Amino acid sequence: MRRRYPRLPPLPRAKPRGLLPLLPLLLCLLLPCLLASQDSGPERDAWQRPAEVMDALGLGPDMSVADVGSGDGYFTFHLAARVGPAGKVYAVDIDEGELKKIRRRAKADGLGQIETVLGARGDPRLPAESVDVALIVNAYHEMRDYDAMLAGVFRALKPGGVFGLIEAEDEPGKSRASYHDRHRMPAEVVREDAARAGFRFLREAPGFERPEGRKEFYFLVFEKPQDISAVIPSP
Repeated sequence: MRRRYPRLPPLPRAKPRGLLPLLPLLLCLLLPCLLASQDSGPERDAWQRPAEVMDALGLGPDMSVADVGSGDGYFTFHLAARVGPAGKVYAVDIDEGELKKIRRRAKADGLGQIETVLGARGDPRLPAESVDVALIVNAYHEMRDYDAMLAGVFRALKPGGVFGLIEAEDEPGKSRASYHDRHRMPAEVVREDAARAGFRFLREAPGFERPEGRKEFYFLVFEKPQDISAVIPSP
């Protein structure tokens, strides 16, 4: 005789919870991608306006330019297109991995005017009086040996050369360490540093706003005087 067992009630079905509880995790995963898209390609072109930056610096065909703190070369390749095959672009960074990316792309695109330079923390390691224009974009706050770096940029520029610096604004009166940590630098601090290095301030060009986080950047333009005999930068 077969023994009959009582039938157990069915287990309650779990109610679908949807994606709402997963939103914090999804945002953490997607945010780096969203930020990266703001810092490269057409998305960055829309807010950074590289053509306007190069116009403000007077950069044209056959000229020489240094992209100091180049990273993976966002500006480097815009600069190379502007100066053309007879020009010269020095991509300077202290990260060999980033420079390797630039070399790989430059070779694939046949851009022989690009030369990568592995800089030091206090020296761009550029030839003296070798460039018409120098540019530092969103990297100055990272430079701990800022006086030495600006002195190196000054040496690399030809007399009358132009130096552009784009950086995120911050409140003055804080420590250098805090600016480094916040990835920002007050414009007045940059102007003081540049003057100490021997640069002459020319103007503040229109700035930029990155949509992600509404981060605002200023754009300062300096000049290395034609007659540098009267300019004695501080050591």
